[in-house]
Amino acid sequence: MADSAIPAPGGIVPGGVPGAAEEDAASRGGDSGRAGASGGRGEGHFGGPRIAIGGTPARRPPGVLALLRPKLRIKVNRARTSEGQLFKTALLGFVGLFFWTFIFAVIYRMLLYFRGTQGIGELLAAKLLGLAFLTFFMILLLSNVITALSTFFLSEDLELLVASPVERVHVYGARLAETILDSSWMVALLAVPILTAYGVVYAAGPLYYLLAIGTVIPFLVLPAVLGSAFTLVLVNVFPARRTRDLLALIGLFAAAGVVALFRFLRPERLMRPEEFRDLVDFMAVLRTPTSPWLPSEWAADALMTQLNGFFDWHPWLLLLTTAGAFVVFGAWLHGRYYHSGFSRAQEGAERKEGRSRSRWLDAPFRNAAPATRELVEKEIRVFFRDATQWSQLILLGVLVVVYVYNITQLPLYTGEQVSFFLINVVSFLNLGLAGFVVAAIAARFVFPGMSIEGKMMWLLRSSPTDVRTLFWAKYWVGTVPLLAVALPLIVATNLLMQASTFILVLTTLTMIGATFALTSLALGFGALYPNYDTENVAEIPTSFGGLLFMMSAVIYLGVVILLEAWPVYLFLQARFQGGGETSIVPLLMGVAGAAVVTALTVWIPLQAGIRRVSSIDF
Repeated sequence: MADSAIPAPGGIVPGGVPGAAEEDAASRGGDSGRAGASGGRGEGHFGGPRIAIGGTPARRPPGVLALLRPKLRIKVNRARTSEGQLFKTALLGFVGLFFWTFIFAVIYRMLLYFRGTQGIGELLAAKLLGLAFLTFFMILLLSNVITALSTFFLSEDLELLVASPVERVHVYGARLAETILDSSWMVALLAVPILTAYGVVYAAGPLYYLLAIGTVIPFLVLPAVLGSAFTLVLVNVFPARRTRDLLALIGLFAAAGVVALFRFLRPERLMRPEEFRDLVDFMAVLRTPTSPWLPSEWAADALMTQLNGFFDWHPWLLLLTTAGAFVVFGAWLHGRYYHSGFSRAQEGAERKEGRSRSRWLDAPFRNAAPATRELVEKEIRVFFRDATQWSQLILLGVLVVVYVYNITQLPLYTGEQVSFFLINVVSFLNLGLAGFVVAAIAARFVFPGMSIEGKMMWLLRSSPTDVRTLFWAKYWVGTVPLLAVALPLIVATNLLMQASTFILVLTTLTMIGATFALTSLALGFGALYPNYDTENVAEIPTSFGGLLFMMSAVIYLGVVILLEAWPVYLFLQARFQGGGETSIVPLLMGVAGAAVVTALTVWIPLQAGIRRVSSIDF
């Protein structure tokens, strides 16, 4: 029976063929199959087509396109079956077109100004393009490092893929393409209006746009290969779960450093050459941080030489060949170390013995209902157990520092003393900017609150716990930290601008109400548009629901500011002219209107979210 002709996988008959056992192992993707297949008629792991007995060719293993096709079909089918797809597409298209137009208009005006500057106009335009590519490269490098961990090691379909008869180089190519797509699509879309503005200002022909496409593609490949290789090395040193935490910390520290460095360099000085002592200092600033070893400089030089009419092939070929060489090196690295890294990625986290309930969590909720206390403690514990969540507080702190630093750099006190009236108006408008910062934080930490429950939502629904209790627990866990950020932010910026006591009190009270409202909006939209199947929490705020939340938050902040702006303007004008008694009634009406809008914004999203979760059938 052992020699009977039972077809093996791929149509190969093992009986009587030299090296057949090894070839059968090779068809399953094992390392031993590669060595044994060289002695038989079949292929090795990276060999030619298999030849079965009788000369019948066996089916070739799937290539890169075949591995990518299922993911593409999933995305297409999900888009087709999604509710309200036409509305989502129209809304996303409108928002995308608006931002494209805005970015194009800004870059277009800057380039026209640069070209009108004699002597240094071309240098300024080249510097702007180099800074844009350098910023893109840093963002892509950090994004690819984190994305590669999921696509190469933590994706749910990897166990089936690794056990299948697929060549490693094809797996690497498919996963690299998926990593590039997931981490680079936003940067690629952002580059479109920037490069288009350069083409319009310089009256470039079709060859420039073809060169731009041929430049952006290898520019996207380089950070993807570097990020994947760095992740592969880390996974071979640490377990994948711990590597994810480590990458989160490294990425956030790097992002925080880049943001702080870029802001403290004060790039706005490039628009005011008179601030420099002489032309030599100005030219020195223009030439930093230029380096001939950076891919961003190669991309910028290739495009600028084409725009200036004397195309230099050297930087473009350097970018293209470097990207190709890095792909080859990445494929070799993948074939050499991926199996050991994937094996380590299956290791679970170690359980620490002797864990007990934290007293500092029990003490504040000692008098609360048991269900409320347990849910609140669960939210806090889940947040701090995931390093990818709490570590983002580092980046949040840096962004707040940069925001306060920007306030200190406002030219309010240059030249003659700015009037009391203008300072208070700027302080009041600062309320909108601070509210937007709070909304962005709520989108990252509060909006995913319902989605991160994932498949365990059925357990919460089947328990005797009321859905309202769950919502209010998540609401207060999100509101208190946001208040801890919003209040120091608005108070510190008003004190730095030396605003009046009236403006300080009004903006502080308004910010408290806005924080309650923004938390409700985030939690409500997160319940209306949940994503229980996500593998990456960071993807949830960028979903369609996250976009709707941010748009609703901006509309809410705009309505509140409009309701209070005109009464505040009248009140300040009356005080500035010596009498404020006649402006009290409009001020009270405006504040009351803002309070009503805030109360409705708190109540309606929470009720809508509660009804939505209560109606879901798990």
